[in-house]
Amino acid sequence: MNKLALLQSFVRVVELASFTQAGNTLGLPKSTVSQHIQTLEGVLGARFLHRTTRRVTPTQDGLVLYDRARDVLASMEELDGLFRQQGPVLAGRLRVDMPTAFARIEVFPRLGEFLQAHPAIQVEISCTDRLVDVVREGFDCVVRIGQLNDDNLVARRLGKLRMVNCASPAYLRGYGVPDTPDDLDRHVLIDYIQILGSQSEGFVYQHHGRRVSRQMPVRVTVNNADAYEAACLNGLGIIQVPVARYVELFTRGLLVEIMPDYLPPPMDITLLYAHRHHLPPRVKVFMDWLADLIAPGVYSASPNAAQ
Repeated sequence: MNKLALLQSFVRVVELASFTQAGNTLGLPKSTVSQHIQTLEGVLGARFLHRTTRRVTPTQDGLVLYDRARDVLASMEELDGLFRQQGPVLAGRLRVDMPTAFARIEVFPRLGEFLQAHPAIQVEISCTDRLVDVVREGFDCVVRIGQLNDDNLVARRLGKLRMVNCASPAYLRGYGVPDTPDDLDRHVLIDYIQILGSQSEGFVYQHHGRRVSRQMPVRVTVNNADAYEAACLNGLGIIQVPVARYVELFTRGLLVEIMPDYLPPPMDITLLYAHRHHLPPRVKVFMDWLADLIAPGVYSASPNAAQ
């Protein structure tokens, strides 16, 4: 039996903690994946997985094998196309996670170009505003906007997004246009919180190089970027968003920038991927494409470079 197939099944079972889900992502029946693991344990003479009715977890030997197996699979993928006369042929499945609005506004309008350039690659895109487990859920890379909370992943910083304060014309007709933070007591903020029930920072802005948080009235709280945008478009309050992501709405007059002297701090945009010695070529090519794609809307140092 092909030992690489055994390793592929093992790696995916560890990442997804499920024989069934591993089989689904590999296009194999659960029974075949289970047989692969049994064969692998028999050939190598060790037990690699703890199996219970509810969960599958790696043993200590399994953790060691997992790290080595990922490197082996990545190296074999590189070798597979290394000596082709027309250069490496990038093939296989990519699993990527990114914020919903980022995927809708930035990625999907241009994704066809990437797929046309690499017809043997299949892309699975998870669009969610929750923080996925990159390793356990089997993602090749994820896009993060804002502060990073995971030190166990490799971070590739793509730049910073210039932020703006905005509201809809209907909201401004009803509440007036605020000029300074002192005006905000008479206004309403739409709150965006990834985990509902957690503490909000309120209205955040920079003043004389300092980050300032100001609490203000909130009537609507959301945990999804599309809901955040929709609430603002329908006149429910003020939001703070990356300007490059909302250029069309500003141009069409559906959103209006306010308080330009009290802008939110810029937000980092970062690609994260699991620690490994060899990054599969298809993953590297996709990350390079993504970096080039968003380059016009990000800057490295000062907001003046954003546009």
